[in-house]
Amino acid sequence: MKHVSFNKPGRAEVMYFTDSQLPVLTQGQVLIKVHAAGVNGPDIKQREGAYPAPKGASAILGLEVAGEIIELADDVTQWKVGDKVCALVPGGGYAEQVITDASHCLPIPKNYTYEQAAALPETCFTVWGNMVVRAELAAGESVLIHGGSGGIGTTAIQMASALGATVFATSGSDDKCQYCLEQGATVAVNYHQQDFVEPILEATNGTGVDVVFDIAGGDFVNRNLKVVAMDGRMVSVAMQRGMKAEVDIFRLMAKRIRWTGSTLRPQSIEAKAEIAQGLKQHVWPMLESGKMHINLDKVFAFDDVIVAHQYMESGQHQGKIILKLI
Repeated sequence: MKHVSFNKPGRAEVMYFTDSQLPVLTQGQVLIKVHAAGVNGPDIKQREGAYPAPKGASAILGLEVAGEIIELADDVTQWKVGDKVCALVPGGGYAEQVITDASHCLPIPKNYTYEQAAALPETCFTVWGNMVVRAELAAGESVLIHGGSGGIGTTAIQMASALGATVFATSGSDDKCQYCLEQGATVAVNYHQQDFVEPILEATNGTGVDVVFDIAGGDFVNRNLKVVAMDGRMVSVAMQRGMKAEVDIFRLMAKRIRWTGSTLRPQSIEAKAEIAQGLKQHVWPMLESGKMHINLDKVFAFDDVIVAHQYMESGQHQGKIILKLI
């Protein structure tokens, strides 16, 4: 099968196409013929050498796909050959075929194309598992979402809005802030032009937000603590502004803030399966009803994977970036 590879970490140009033997199924797995694959930040980090594949996972880039099941292990009963699915994969998405656990597959929502469906798994698993499961965001609460114009941010804004929360967002340009408002945010702050603390506190009458969904880390951490309400929660899902911060511990204590976070890829098969069930029960109906609709920024041909990575690294995108294989 044809797939994307690279011999050493580096810029997008280190990637090239090669052929390898088809993956072999083990118990509980399905083999998917890939029609489309999502491009995500972790793919960039892995290519750069900063996010290696976990033990036992494919070293091929790609964490989410949409396609057709063409083979399944003899103990898999919930799917059949020919089923059209989107799936979270532990690696290997930038390939013509990929293996994943059967419990990490979800049906393609009604009226969704393969390209649209490929935009769902990585972001939906990440947002649901962190914002809803770990941070326990509920209807009637408020949430501040950083990086609201990216794939994760778009999903977080739409999911939080659909769940009945009031959404605030930050992004890096006025155009991107306008995009956040169009996705469902009530207030969007251009963090390149002003500190987000004052406008968020003003918008919440000084009380702050119940949850901060943080992809930034670094120097945003202490500012997040300023805008979290008493007994609020902060969940870290990425570190785009740095992996270290000097934390105002007293503010954390005084406001009784709960700070949590997670990475998705190393989690157990069982943990990811539980997230998938939550998505199927709560989020998939919202996608099928139109209450949520994840935007695609650009769809690139598989052969243009280098250009797709360069585009993601440019920071111009608003929504998801997809590779189309078929």
